[in-house]
Amino acid sequence: MRVFAISALLLGAAIGSGCATPIGVDRASPRSVHRELVASALSTGSPSAPTQELLTRQGLRRRFDSQPDAVIAELHAGLARSGDADRLFALSELSFLRAERTGRNDQALAAAVYAYAFLFPGPDGAPPDAFDPRTQIARHLYNRGLALGLASANGRVVELENARRTLPFGTIDVLIAPGETTWAGWHLEDFVPVSGLRVRGLANRYRHPGVGAPLAAALGEPAGVTQPPGASHIPPALRVPVTAFLRIDDARAALASGHVVGRIELYSEDERPELLVEGRPAPLEVERSSALALALEGSPIWDFGLAGFRLGDFLLGVGQTDRLIFLHPFRPNRIPVVLVHGTFSSPAAWAEMVNELENDPEIGPRYQIWLFLYNTGNPIPYSAGILTQTLRDVVATLDPQGQDAALRHMVVIGHSQGGLLTKLTAVDSGDAFWANVGRRPFAETKLRAESRALLERSLFYQPLPFVRRVVFLSTPHRGSFLSDFSPARWVSRLVKMPVHLMQLSVDLFSSDALATRSLRRLPTSLDNMASNNWFLKTLSGLPIAPGITAHSIIPVRGDLPPEGQCDGVVCFASASIDGVESELVVPRSGHSVQTTPQAIQEVRRILLENAAELAPAAAPSASSRAP
Repeated sequence: MRVFAISALLLGAAIGSGCATPIGVDRASPRSVHRELVASALSTGSPSAPTQELLTRQGLRRRFDSQPDAVIAELHAGLARSGDADRLFALSELSFLRAERTGRNDQALAAAVYAYAFLFPGPDGAPPDAFDPRTQIARHLYNRGLALGLASANGRVVELENARRTLPFGTIDVLIAPGETTWAGWHLEDFVPVSGLRVRGLANRYRHPGVGAPLAAALGEPAGVTQPPGASHIPPALRVPVTAFLRIDDARAALASGHVVGRIELYSEDERPELLVEGRPAPLEVERSSALALALEGSPIWDFGLAGFRLGDFLLGVGQTDRLIFLHPFRPNRIPVVLVHGTFSSPAAWAEMVNELENDPEIGPRYQIWLFLYNTGNPIPYSAGILTQTLRDVVATLDPQGQDAALRHMVVIGHSQGGLLTKLTAVDSGDAFWANVGRRPFAETKLRAESRALLERSLFYQPLPFVRRVVFLSTPHRGSFLSDFSPARWVSRLVKMPVHLMQLSVDLFSSDALATRSLRRLPTSLDNMASNNWFLKTLSGLPIAPGITAHSIIPVRGDLPPEGQCDGVVCFASASIDGVESELVVPRSGHSVQTTPQAIQEVRRILLENAAELAPAAAPSASSRAP
């Protein structure tokens, strides 16, 4: 039996020698190995390698699975009075894991406090190495822990208010100064944490990395009797990207005492790009893309395309200022870019371009984007008259002394029909339009004062003195072939003209002002875009005024060369005109070229060229609050 046992043992050893050893390696793809090395509570729901290492050294790794809260309490009790970065990081990550699994705000806030102490160790501590992978994980733990810790009961919004809150190891007083939640003359409310939002419909989701919980805030009640310049152009449905930062007094000492004091600071991107924390600069985490997408989610702007075409008086708001939409308060020393949408469309059509330009580090600090809203079924000269008058009024209001050079270096960009409106900001028409229809010189025409002013605004144009460049995208300078088809005339019958345009029609019909009856039935925009329309023919013959630079971006469905091709709505022969400084043809593109990377990059090139003509833009103004 003894010989048999020894033989069996030797046989087992021989067989075992061909199997895997207790310690060794397995071949795996570098990608899967990398995922294991960088995994953390933020991405996989399991502790990162550094946290698992500390748990192993402390003999707590298996116990954490069965008694997680007891393990966290034991690690907290063993904190040294200074330093101890390994333990602080592990406490932050483990507390965040527990908060996600239990839904407890106190554990999420604890994760933020531990992460803050790791990132900002106080005057006696050494800041973490920027190349330490834990530094970036801790930054995210602080940001997300703060949003989770201050979340409402349903988790949909963050509550920024004075409160004493419990922590697993004590309490925290969360303080916020009066007026901290005001922005551009409004009280902000409904602070949505964007970490829980998945953005759709935009090619890129931009996030400026830093500290703080990125939020998208809604506009509440006005904060005062008077509002800053341009505030009337801020749409009520705007979502403002802001960042909440909880500044903690002596975090290491607070952890030892069990009582933490933190002060909420709320910043918009219009205030400052970074903070000073313990004497070191710390950039703020900012998300613009998610705030833009949230503002457009379920917005009535999507329904404006059809309603705005059919109903000439229909506007989303209540006043004429709603025609020009600002995405920020007016910012002096930044060049306006005015975006003018096309037929059956709305400013929402510019979302992709807005997202790219606002997040471009060279464009964003130099420009401010304005969106023009108009009823696209109305006659083109009528809409263009509103555009030019609106721009004159807003420039005069924002800079009555004419001291802002950037404001007077404006770029107007129009898509499709919007390109025709854009051209009318940059031409000197004289009486060319009136000469087509008037019986006698306009000055001798007898009309009511209101009708005379409306005709003058719509048919007589001078180049706007503050416009320096115009950009035409998919613009039917010589007409759209769709407008030449008989269905276009049928669709035109659906348009209900504005009341004062109807009154103008009555005045013209009852007077001898016209040599032709063509204006007695007011044309729609589709009529104006027919290739044989007198207005369009006259406009196409007007050159761009001296001192204004023009550019064209033209899509075609096929490959180059573009001759003989169309984009589905406008043909190359109609969109290509003389007198432009540049013409970019975008092959394999439909009519909505403004959403394509090629068009956006060309607009970026044009804007950089335009900005280079001015002195370098001043850096965004810093907040007056102490860092």
